[in-house]
Amino acid sequence: MTAAMTAPTDSATDTVGAAPFPQASPTAGADTVPPPEAIPGYPAATPTADADPVAGADALKEAVSQHSITVGNVVDQLDALGFTVGDTRISVWSVLVVILVIMAVFVLARLGSKMAHSLFKRVTRLDPAQQLLGEKLLSIVIWALAIFIGIDILGINLTALTVFSGAFGLAIGFGLQKTFGNLIAGIILLMDRSIKPGDVIAIADQAGNSTFGEIRKIGIRAVSITTRDQREYLIPNENLMVNQVENWSYSSRQVRMQIPVGVSYNCDIKKAEELMLEAARASKRVLNSPPPTCWLDSFGDSSVNFIIHCWITDPEQGVGNVRSEVLKKLWDLFHENGIEIPFPQRDLNLRDNAEFRKLVEAIAQRMQAPGSEGANPEKSPPAQGG
Repeated sequence: MTAAMTAPTDSATDTVGAAPFPQASPTAGADTVPPPEAIPGYPAATPTADADPVAGADALKEAVSQHSITVGNVVDQLDALGFTVGDTRISVWSVLVVILVIMAVFVLARLGSKMAHSLFKRVTRLDPAQQLLGEKLLSIVIWALAIFIGIDILGINLTALTVFSGAFGLAIGFGLQKTFGNLIAGIILLMDRSIKPGDVIAIADQAGNSTFGEIRKIGIRAVSITTRDQREYLIPNENLMVNQVENWSYSSRQVRMQIPVGVSYNCDIKKAEELMLEAARASKRVLNSPPPTCWLDSFGDSSVNFIIHCWITDPEQGVGNVRSEVLKKLWDLFHENGIEIPFPQRDLNLRDNAEFRKLVEAIAQRMQAPGSEGANPEKSPPAQGG
């Protein structure tokens, strides 16, 4: 009876108090762990695909496929043609999208720069140097925005460009330092307004040859200078900051010219001075205020030397033509008033000594010898004739 009473109790305990654990499969081991996919709520694994460096190409392909099935099929065929490098897949479609975006960025940046320059000119009233500086800064900002917009359209991850940025920094440090140095030098020249378009400057190169001309353009790398014979020189911006530059129109466009003139010792120097001033005033480009002046410079070996000083305000038109015009007018005035322009004169002094006397006697005997050119014809023998 005791055994009969305890049996139901044990059965009830097993049925009521036991936890509802799942029964292990007889074929599975005791330590078997179910895979993550079998756990409820765990995300299903997706097959891995090659990474596309241009995410914008995929978005554009989906947009095109939704609008046109035919065009979408063509895009799919272009996207199927490609190759894989590591985990990155490059297709014909992605390369085509990159080329189109680069062309669009280039065109939009050029048009945006032109529109910004015209608007900047109409809104602001600055001098040429500040105007050019503002235009260059606007161009840099517009091009930077266009490049970042193109990168955003293509969906390129900027973190992938870290290696490229490091290589680009090394390239700047070693190979492009002159280019960036000239860029910074050009910006500094425009900021301090020491050199601006339209200035007339003279600069010497390493060989000592001087270049004289008018500044036409200040570029990113070099300054364009045009001479009077229409030769255009491109001088790096760094040279204009390091070397000495003679700016004829920095603070004032008035330039004084010096024209040297020599007259004979026998002429009236006061009259000659009046004619020099008259010739200088006759030139159309010579200013009346300040008036031309004439200075007595020195007493030379063959002439009395004067210097005519006259002023002009357009050095970009040249200075040699003004000098030529004054000298030609002075030539006519000197001939009309009997002012002599002397030739070089030299006095030869011979010292008297025994050797010199022997030389004179030998020359005299040779001249008097029969048959010589200087012999007396009366003492020469008669010519033989038939």
